[in-house]
Amino acid sequence: MAGTLIVFVVSRCYAGPLHPVGDPGHTNPARREENATRAGRSTRRHGRGTTPAMTDAQKVERWIDRFPLLQALSPAHLQIARGTVHFPVLDAGAIAYELNGECANYLMCLEGRTRIFRMSEGGREVLIYKVGPGGTCPLTTQCLLSGGTFPAQSVAEERTELAALPVGTFQHLIGDSAAFRRFVMDDYTRLMSGLFTLIDEVAFAPLKQRLAQRLLAEADPRGVAAVTHQKLADDVGSVREVVSRILAQWAEAGLIELRRGAVEIVDRTRLEAAGRR
Repeated sequence: MAGTLIVFVVSRCYAGPLHPVGDPGHTNPARREENATRAGRSTRRHGRGTTPAMTDAQKVERWIDRFPLLQALSPAHLQIARGTVHFPVLDAGAIAYELNGECANYLMCLEGRTRIFRMSEGGREVLIYKVGPGGTCPLTTQCLLSGGTFPAQSVAEERTELAALPVGTFQHLIGDSAAFRRFVMDDYTRLMSGLFTLIDEVAFAPLKQRLAQRLLAEADPRGVAAVTHQKLADDVGSVREVVSRILAQWAEAGLIELRRGAVEIVDRTRLEAAGRR
């Protein structure tokens, strides 16, 4: 799948119960409005005050376009998915899922980015992974398949739009649709392979290598990573003072330029080399 899973000691994805299992609220427009508001913002509100809100039918078509492998489902199974999917929206910073929370939806990211992490006993955040557009949350999938609870915490890094299939629909399609099983398991296997790469990085990669890789992953097309030193430290499992010292060294060497609340990559080739060491 062409989805985005940004793996590091690596979007907080929304897996919370938008409605109780078995509640047909996902088919009721009023309930759907209430659910989306609870998730952070009304689905009927105009985005940024300029673009009219999409209709439910338009949202469903955008979801299918973002996850084209769903088109392999039989017409009957795809109709079930179309009829039960709902589209929560999370504002930046919204807590989407608490540790040991119930997994009530299979989640697919349409826009934005979510962040999955654990907190150590000492209060230090350890980033597990991030999910971007076209990606799914592997821990949510594992939770739904096993019947367990969510083993981490989840927060939206920016305004994030999700497609959510209720657990009842997920279980029905997993049991009845070979195409849906392939869709879920192929993506899950790929994402879990990325987590093993993460374990290798956390266990064996030097801090400078992890930091260089993080900057490269966060940078926009202009080479600017809009991240603070504290956020970088959280992402690489370090402390701000150590990260700031490394960044200052790289700035003096001409690899980067430090800005207020951001880091600009000046010499990508040399920074990429630092990320491979």
